[in-house]
Amino acid sequence: MLEGPNVVLRLFAESDVDQYLAAERKESESEESSPATLRPIPVFKKKFAETGFWEEGMGRMVVTDKEGGLLGTVMFFKDPSYQSGYEVGYAILRKEDRGHGYMTEALRIFSAYLFETKKVPRLQITTFEGNIAARRVAEKCGYRFEGIMRQMGFLRGRYVDAARYSLLRGECCSLAEALGGKRKGH
Repeated sequence: MLEGPNVVLRLFAESDVDQYLAAERKESESEESSPATLRPIPVFKKKFAETGFWEEGMGRMVVTDKEGGLLGTVMFFKDPSYQSGYEVGYAILRKEDRGHGYMTEALRIFSAYLFETKKVPRLQITTFEGNIAARRVAEKCGYRFEGIMRQMGFLRGRYVDAARYSLLRGECCSLAEALGGKRKGH
């Protein structure tokens, strides 16, 4: 468990799975989110039963508030295999929980944790170009914009561009700094 000033990151518990899936589906009905985030429920539950959503090359943690209320998730995965780092993804599930800095804090902690526990030189984030909130979170956590990948994904019946960000090991704050809520250099 990783506890910051306002959020807690922890491994999924069995009791989180149904709550997470219900929140994810409810929110995806009301906004333009990636269809890739909607997983078949039996497949998602089977993966949890087999791995607890934590393996060598991929992992997913729950993000909660200090009282244990589910806010969202952070994850990493290796794709494609020739890359020297991990792709990182994140989501706050409910609109009312957005805009409070929860994901910025969670991503900063998660990034520092990955650099502390994995031997990778970089982390990267790929998000649809129009997802301004996700792009701001990445930038606030020190991820640098690398470019636009044209027509990289298919969303709501059309091809869309994606923005790529990266963070190198030397650019990331330490885990102790992230858990204390401090920024690198402050």
